[in-house]
Amino acid sequence: MLGAGAILVGAGSYPAGAAAELAGPGSEAASGCSLRRWPTLRCRESSGSSRRCSRARRNLSLIGKKCTSPKTSKNQIKVDLVDENFTELRGEIAGPPDTPYEGGRYQLEIKIPETYPFNPPKVRFITKIWHPNISSVTGAICLDILKDQWAAAMTLRTVLLSLQALLAAAEPDDPQDAVVANQYKQNPEMFKQTARLWAHVYAGAPVSSPEYTKKIENLCAMGFDRNAVIVALSSKSWDVETATELLLSN
Repeated sequence: MLGAGAILVGAGSYPAGAAAELAGPGSEAASGCSLRRWPTLRCRESSGSSRRCSRARRNLSLIGKKCTSPKTSKNQIKVDLVDENFTELRGEIAGPPDTPYEGGRYQLEIKIPETYPFNPPKVRFITKIWHPNISSVTGAICLDILKDQWAAAMTLRTVLLSLQALLAAAEPDDPQDAVVANQYKQNPEMFKQTARLWAHVYAGAPVSSPEYTKKIENLCAMGFDRNAVIVALSSKSWDVETATELLLSN
């Protein structure tokens, strides 16, 4: 798990409840960092919500100001408002270079609690991803600064950049998804190919392994759901027989 010193802020998408169905692989992949304007929005205020709203607005303003910096443009982070009370935001990060996620864009659900900034925002991946510290089922994230290592001085920009850093430096010994972590440790090359395929299918990254793609197509031709096929093959080390047994059992 990344320590508090790391920089932190997360298409196929996870289903509503576990996740809302949002942009697919054909969604806009904006370069650099972008931020929608909110000049006329006002917060419905109570003591707690006013503080939360004010801090969230400052956080968004900070991200907007950093959009023109070379570092932020290279990292390609983005935040949009979902509601006028700043209780929910939509984040987006680019897959880091030299990783299986390169070329993909990952959407995140960011919910701002009443106790923010004294407690961390609630963040999860909407875009499906194959990573030891992110649930392949719900998009839940295992990262210390989103839990007990959060500090009130941290910002949403910190969160976004920290999640991007997590994609480049997984911690398989402290996993959110045990199946992915086991593959990461036992068969690193298979993990990379699997993560790259998920990045292609769900996040719009370049084409991945033709061998894996063919296995997916063969099982889909038997009438199985594509997403279920990808999960079954990924979790069963791309063995068609055991993946088929899993699909039939479900």
